[in-house]
Amino acid sequence: MKIGWASLAMLVALSASAQTTPNTPAQPPRYPPGVTGQDSAQAKEQTKPAPETHITPQQAKELFASIGPILQFASEDTKLPIKHQVKPHLTNRSEVDKYLLEKMKDDKDAKRMERSEIVLKKFGLIDADFHLQSFLMKLLDEQIAAYYDSKTKTVNLLDWIAPDTQKPVLAHELTHALQDQRVNLDKWQNQTSDDLSHNFAEDRKHVATDEDDTAREAVLEGQAMAVFVDYSLAPAHRSLRSSPDLIENLLDNMTDDGDSPVLSRAPLLLQESLLFPYKDGLKFEAALVTDSKSPTAAYAGVLDRPPASSYEIMNPHAYEQQAKVPLLNMPDIHPIIDGQFSPYDIGVMGELDVRILAELFGGNQIAADLTPAWDGGVYYAAQKKDAADKDSTASVALFYLSQWKSKDAAAAFVKMYADELSKKYNHVERDTSAETSPEEQIYNTSEGPVLIGTSGKDVFVSESFDLAMARKLQVLMISAQENTVQPQKGTVVASRSDVPASDLAGNLVRFMAGCGLMKAALPHHLY
Repeated sequence: MKIGWASLAMLVALSASAQTTPNTPAQPPRYPPGVTGQDSAQAKEQTKPAPETHITPQQAKELFASIGPILQFASEDTKLPIKHQVKPHLTNRSEVDKYLLEKMKDDKDAKRMERSEIVLKKFGLIDADFHLQSFLMKLLDEQIAAYYDSKTKTVNLLDWIAPDTQKPVLAHELTHALQDQRVNLDKWQNQTSDDLSHNFAEDRKHVATDEDDTAREAVLEGQAMAVFVDYSLAPAHRSLRSSPDLIENLLDNMTDDGDSPVLSRAPLLLQESLLFPYKDGLKFEAALVTDSKSPTAAYAGVLDRPPASSYEIMNPHAYEQQAKVPLLNMPDIHPIIDGQFSPYDIGVMGELDVRILAELFGGNQIAADLTPAWDGGVYYAAQKKDAADKDSTASVALFYLSQWKSKDAAAAFVKMYADELSKKYNHVERDTSAETSPEEQIYNTSEGPVLIGTSGKDVFVSESFDLAMARKLQVLMISAQENTVQPQKGTVVASRSDVPASDLAGNLVRFMAGCGLMKAALPHHLY
């Protein structure tokens, strides 16, 4: 792990320069050609770690002695009171590996992620032969820099990182300890349920709280990143509040710097999910720090009234103004599908999901244009009861309804989505003879028909349902938006569903952020 404590003068000079060029990485493919979850011998050699040095007992003693002053700094910076001291633990590589394995085995988001993997593949966000769990273990082993354990109230530091490098990391992790002392993170972070939904009330609760935990992870990491930055800038008598011009440079440099070979080979979905709570969370927190009159409002105030969606995180002024969050209605689809399908997955397609999808399918510019034009989305996946292989994408059918702020944005999304079909399926051919109107596109694929229909600013996509069923679902879904008064946030017109709801990328976001601070999240001019 090639990391060191850089001069703050470099960052200050960088922020003052009008010629600063953002470090914009080339867009990664969904998964690099020739590389799957089964790493090649060459890839293994490239990711072989360099010989590590370890902290001496004297260095550990000095590092632990710094915890009190750094905790005090974090408390003064956030105005979150210290209710008790935090236990430190210096952990080694084998202990970290054991910790990650236990998280992968027992964490509720890991369990949801395992179930939703087929849906991610069906959407085309990861390749069909990608092994998500094994790759995540390699990625986390490379990326973890420290972690706070809310169950044991312990901050865990790594014995192979130099002490001076770990002090700003301590500022980040000790902020989590202060957050925990205010709201009890074990309860505060777990708003969504593990239980299956069996009736209208349970389904409504699932979908209503779909992105809550994702947004809360961004709050926690954004606040901790803000303290990390303030601690790093303190010797220069600067902070995010006094120097808001720094934020864009910090965000531009919160990317892979070439020292993370596993991350560099990761699908875009994993890269974006890993960075979202840190990058977008920091941007969210920086906006609140700048706009609020006191740190109390930007820290304790947000913990007490947390945002509930990626939309609010990505649009902090909408959160501040308590603007209405786009929310679509889910009608009772079960009389249509239950004869042939079993419920598999249901969820909100949030603004973060759309940004990832658009960047992957269309590139950075299309993502920049489409993401602000998103105005709500919901998806549903069902599994064929007679499927021979229930671990394959062919066993799953899904539909996705999205709403856009303009007809032009809806048309742009349709074009982008249709262009991607040939990369997701084999033998893709458009069947104009089956189309019933200019607003409908029909494609035959190796996994059944795809219907893409437009109705004003609504776009309905069905994949692998037969056309008769797809058209019934489209009418039902569109009618639910047109004929039902838009409910307050937290209500959904729905019937029964035997699956928990989950925002598409949210399981990945929450699982990785829940494992600890990721190295790639640390701005390279600071770390």
